[in-house]
Amino acid sequence: MAIQILIHGFLLSGLYALIAIGFTMIFSVGRVLNLAYGVYIMLGGYTYFMAAQEAGLPVFVSFILALLSGVAFGLLTYELLVRRLENNPVAVEISTLILAVVMQAAIILIFSPSPKSMWPVLRGVLRFEEVSVTANILLATGVSWVVLALLMLFVRRTHLGRAIRAVSMDRRGALISGIDPRNISRVTWGLSGALGAIAGVFFATITQLDPHMWVFPLITAVAVVIVGGIGSILGGLIAAHIIGFLETITTTLIAPELRGVVTMALIIVVLVVMPKGLFGKEEL
Repeated sequence: MAIQILIHGFLLSGLYALIAIGFTMIFSVGRVLNLAYGVYIMLGGYTYFMAAQEAGLPVFVSFILALLSGVAFGLLTYELLVRRLENNPVAVEISTLILAVVMQAAIILIFSPSPKSMWPVLRGVLRFEEVSVTANILLATGVSWVVLALLMLFVRRTHLGRAIRAVSMDRRGALISGIDPRNISRVTWGLSGALGAIAGVFFATITQLDPHMWVFPLITAVAVVIVGGIGSILGGLIAAHIIGFLETITTTLIAPELRGVVTMALIIVVLVVMPKGLFGKEEL
């Protein structure tokens, strides 16, 4: 049982880290909470479903289309909505939440409210000791860590990445240095959409496609950000593992229905005990 919790908790944590990192980036750069972030995850899943299962396109092509759907929706969210309200964080949060509800209604109208099963990206089952693990969740975890590693290299080693870090640390100072914060915001929202869509493909294949599937990843992203410390990448990675293991223990030893309850309870505890989270604010 302990080995099962260890393996499943580690695998789940990698996916949670990928889910949360795009949400963290937007807050670090724009100082706003994007409550439509779960929609990127939902769009990634539905786009992959339409491309791979309905249209019969190759897995790689379907994956790219899903990623592009996230990028496109992220950019549209910024250009048509957030850019006009970015000086009012509360208005951004309310409007992005409304956008998420509208997109949920649109998905219901287009696809019906019924859940849909997704084929795994990679089929097969592997055994570690006495624990069975699907090849799909192993692939999801591997892709998550590769994407996170590439993202860290990007923000720390490239000119554009250093510009993103500069805006996240001091928006006014970056502007004085010749960096256009709005262009950086566009890049960040596009990246966030891409990360959300990638996570959405695997999240949908591990669970199922559902018009309400945007809610749980959003709660998870908020939990990771609050527990780790708003804006802290290191804190987010550690928090993703804490939440992943807590949920694995809960679903394995108590009841699967309590998965989301544990996450929300953890948010409340952290807000009361350590409002700044584990690491507080940290630059990208």
